[in-house]
This record gives sequence, structure tokens and C-alpha cells, in this order.
Amino acid sequence: MLAACALLPVALPTRATGAPATRMAPVEPPREWQGRPLRPLALGAVEARFAAQFPGRIERLTDGRDVVVWRQVATPTRMLHPAADCYRGLGYRIADARLERDADGALWRCFVATRDGRRVRVCERIVDAAGDAFTDASAWFWAASLGRSAGPWQAVTIATPLGSEP
Repeated sequence: MLAACALLPVALPTRATGAPATRMAPVEPPREWQGRPLRPLALGAVEARFAAQFPGRIERLTDGRDVVVWRQVATPTRMLHPAADCYRGLGYRIADARLERDADGALWRCFVATRDGRRVRVCERIVDAAGDAFTDASAWFWAASLGRSAGPWQAVTIATPLGSEP
């Protein structure tokens, strides 16, 4: 379900005039998450159609618990949008949105999505070729479009099941 959410288009890909085209450097998706090995998950038919239009690469992975959606983005695009927008569009209630630092000190935008009594914790971030990170897709888009951030970019969205609502 996370992949469907992360892969739903909001608008057609765009590239601001004057923004440099970005060549895709060969970057591999993560092989592990929090010390646990990741294995690939197949994209569904809708996800595969979206991926065919996406300006980059999309991988859906799992460590058996978390689902990791990894995207390598070649050019600024509105197809890379906040996961909270996607979850809302799928009927989830969004709560507890905040910025959080992980054990390595990296900043993530996180929230809890709830639907039909099930809860999932979702965290996301975008990192550019220089290692600068964004927790807001709109801020990333404008920085990339205006040449203040160079790609290729890596966007990671992590969904961790929390169980049922109390």
C-alpha cells in the first residue's frame, strides 16, 4: 500500500527553465535498513505504469517488517510529493506530524497514518548529490528547480506498521 501511495502522481513531471538537466549516476538502492537486510518487492501494475513515467528509478523493498520505497530522481518533478498527501488521498487520517532525528542524527519528516483501525508510522527525506537533505518535497522541488540543489537525488519513504488503534 505504501508503494501505491508513494507512486501516485499529483501532476505531470516538470522542469523549470534554466534548471540544469541531471544525468543519472549509477546509485544502488539500500541493501539494508537499520541493520536488517532488505529484499525487493514487486511493483503492482499501477505502480509500474507510474514508474514508467517517473524521471528516475523506483524500488520497493522490505526487511520483513518495514516497507522502504527508494527513488532515485533525475530531475525536479512534482511526481515526488509528500507521503502525507498520498495517505490522505487514500483515506488515511494523518496525526503526530513532526520532524525527528534518527540514531545517526539524520532529520526525517514523520507522521502516523490511520485507516480502518490500522496504524502505520511513515517517515521520509530527500538527499541530494552533495549530501544535503530535505524533509519537505516542495522545498526540495524549488531548491532543485532553481539550481540550489544538484542531483541525482535519493528520496526514501519508510512505513512501519504500528498495529491497531487502541
